[in-house]
Amino acid sequence: DLPEFQMPAFCPVCGAPVSEDEDEAAIRCTGAECPAQLARNITHFASRNAMDIEGLGPAVVHALLAADLIHSQADLYFLRAEDVAALEGLGEKSAANLLAELESSKGKPLEKVLYAFGIRHVGEKTAKVLAAHFPSIQQLKDASVEQLTQVRDIGEKTAVSLLEWLHSAQGEHLVGRLQQAGVNMTQPQTQRGSDFEGMTFVLTGTLAGYTRSDCQKLIESLGGKVT
Repeated sequence: DLPEFQMPAFCPVCGAPVSEDEDEAAIRCTGAECPAQLARNITHFASRNAMDIEGLGPAVVHALLAADLIHSQADLYFLRAEDVAALEGLGEKSAANLLAELESSKGKPLEKVLYAFGIRHVGEKTAKVLAAHFPSIQQLKDASVEQLTQVRDIGEKTAVSLLEWLHSAQGEHLVGRLQQAGVNMTQPQTQRGSDFEGMTFVLTGTLAGYTRSDCQKLIESLGGKVT
């Protein structure tokens, strides 16, 4: 008889702990810089709703990885134009455009960076809520589970997942490298109106001159919540 299979407690590729949700069968590596997940993680990091780095789609990501030019999301910000230009199908103009996009993305607010990390249970909306209440990466790292769960819509599972990621060796290394590159890790604080404070809105149909995203931002700027 074959021995009973034991699911590993640590990722066999990068050594980070694995996580398992009670309501899911999937076992997931928690590594922020795991090589086995790198192409997917970098593609997400550069996606429109995250760091919005135009020209950094899956094909270019795979080309950069194949050329051994990057080993994490942070390495993107240390690329040299001549190395990128030498990749097949790119050239000097494409390389210059990509580096300009990378430079521009350094100024994105913390909410975009948090979402770009791809942390389990921290989606786009959650990242926005977290950044509004803890407007710097250091404030998030210093927060406790109890402090995080006092924020509306932030549950214990999300809080634990976030803090474990931020305090993991790979997470700390990635954040540190991004800070070294000059990537912003703060959220601009704006004076919110309170006309819609305590009110929840459901958006359906269309409104001339506004996208659904426009309406959501307007409602949230006035203190309301969109579900």
